[in-house]
Amino acid sequence: MKVLVTGHKGYIGTILVPMLIEQGHEVHGIDSNLFRNCTYGTLDLEIPEKIKDIRDLEIYDVEGFDAIIHLAGLSNDPLGNLNSNLTFDINYHASVKLAKLAKQAGVSRYLYSSSCSNYGASGDNWLTETSAFNPVTPYGESKVLSEKDISLLADDNFHPVFLRNATAYGVSPRLRFDLVLNNLVAWAYTTGKVFLKSDGTSWRPIVHIEDISRAFAAILVAPVELIHNEAFNVGRNEDNYQVKEIANIVADVVPNSIVELSDDHFPDSRNYKVDCSKILNKIPGFKPVWNARKGAEECLEAYKKLGLTLKEFEGIKYQRIGHIKYLLENKLIDDNLYWIEKEEPQTV
Repeated sequence: MKVLVTGHKGYIGTILVPMLIEQGHEVHGIDSNLFRNCTYGTLDLEIPEKIKDIRDLEIYDVEGFDAIIHLAGLSNDPLGNLNSNLTFDINYHASVKLAKLAKQAGVSRYLYSSSCSNYGASGDNWLTETSAFNPVTPYGESKVLSEKDISLLADDNFHPVFLRNATAYGVSPRLRFDLVLNNLVAWAYTTGKVFLKSDGTSWRPIVHIEDISRAFAAILVAPVELIHNEAFNVGRNEDNYQVKEIANIVADVVPNSIVELSDDHFPDSRNYKVDCSKILNKIPGFKPVWNARKGAEECLEAYKKLGLTLKEFEGIKYQRIGHIKYLLENKLIDDNLYWIEKEEPQTV
């Protein structure tokens, strides 16, 4: 299958693309490459690609593909809060425009990377794909709006599908430390403290980026009747945790570390407990293999290998919002997050 992956140079894309290639797909990429100076270790990803913002895509960019996997966007709640108008332009309007272009170009499958953030502040009850949305951030709202508008485009020849990923974790060449498990292991490794900035009581489903990638790969080739205009919560039921439970797992994995609440800890309004039975029961070939403890061990080994420091992981290189602010302050990108044509510093 000839597949276009947007955001192929991102946190998930750099894991998903090699997996798709190994499975025999012809993979092309489109990415604005905002985080080109944020590689953790090495990045070896040689595929046909265009460095282009998804807001600027035209029909010729998507012609000739059997499927599009749309990962690109402003990637989390804090970054979405930086400029809500940009969040809606990139995550919502550009995603719907891309779906329309795909349909016009005859692309059959459109796999949209959505989020369990759609459920937002939803309490302690189990949530299925038919549960009400209650997003509490522009990021979550943008995903909800995208799903609603893209679903209206579905017909006999165009098959959108929505993967509502749980909170991601795991090691990637474009590693992020603004994700709960990755962040807590980094705190524990560099300081001996599993540092909680919230009170730890909120429910959060988590899923490894390799398992997210397995979900995309399985849905990509699943029978159309199983995936047409469907939404899937991506994860496992047993990987719903209160954040304090994740912290305790991390403290158990990282030697000589203890859980500590920050002095200004707060209750987190993002609180959702997600039922992932549908994807496990309905999609052949989707077999998640990771759990929180195994993921914490993976992170610890990766941090040891490269000698991670507190300054590095709390700095601007691996925190998405921090890096964007750095690019803005140094006039490397404009207020609309487009690159300004000038030489960029090689290190940050």
